[in-house]
Amino acid sequence: MRTSATAFSPASVGNIGVGFDILGHSIAGAGDRATVRRVSEPVVRIAAIRGSTVDLPMQAHANTAGAALIALRDALALPFGFEIELDKGIALGSGMGGSAASCVAALVAANALLDAPLPRAALYPFAVTGEAVASGGRHGDNVGPMLLGGVVLATADHVVAVPVPAEWTCVLVHPDAVLETRRARAALAGAYELKEFVAQSANLSLVLAGCWRGDPALVRAGLKDVLVEPRRAPLIGGFAAVKQAALDHDAMGASISGAGPSVFAWFEHAATAARAAEAMQAAFAAAGFTSQAYRSPVAGPAAEVIA
Repeated sequence: MRTSATAFSPASVGNIGVGFDILGHSIAGAGDRATVRRVSEPVVRIAAIRGSTVDLPMQAHANTAGAALIALRDALALPFGFEIELDKGIALGSGMGGSAASCVAALVAANALLDAPLPRAALYPFAVTGEAVASGGRHGDNVGPMLLGGVVLATADHVVAVPVPAEWTCVLVHPDAVLETRRARAALAGAYELKEFVAQSANLSLVLAGCWRGDPALVRAGLKDVLVEPRRAPLIGGFAAVKQAALDHDAMGASISGAGPSVFAWFEHAATAARAAEAMQAAFAAAGFTSQAYRSPVAGPAAEVIA
């Protein structure tokens, strides 16, 4: 019986523009690690957090990883507990799923220590509970893709893997700036018109159909966020120029990753994505921000046990 396991969870692109709170995909490269030990006491505790530039809660109930494992323990009525060590590799407030990655990595590691490990999809409710500690709401657009890999439709009760062509590539550019999720969500307050919801529903449908059919023309037609992006874009310096740089390099579409300030774009081929990444970074530089660029298959990896 294992008594310790370490898991890695990748970063993610939440929302994918048109799927606010319900659609996302994982990306290769950045991620968080969690080492979980099985302990005899029926408790969950955080032993260490490394790699974070801000003070994160050490109380398990207030930490995304701790809250997720508390939910797991309670649901399964486990007679034992867990001790967690986190190694942060995703900047918080980056729009890359930094809070979600910790809780998914911890869940995947803890699941490996169960006498009868659960299927990945069965971990989803616990991941949503953990993520809610940081985001203030129950949504799975980050944790769903991290658990299953690739593009995932994540509703209140279902996680559905969405197939995409292997050659489709995402560029995510993260400026050296922080945009807190709660502030980004506050920007969405106010009235919306029915026609905006109709347009967004149509765009989401086109993107999903384009993914399933492997049809970039459908994705190009649909990857246009008319609800959230107009309200959050003013919070991100240089956003319009960065998005335009991606579109000028033949992106299928571009928008805000998660709550921002990172910007993502989808491309049909890796070579085009590489050229676009440089242009997107140059646009952020012109706005006064240094940045990091990540290139990944849109069908990114899932979280996995690494030790």
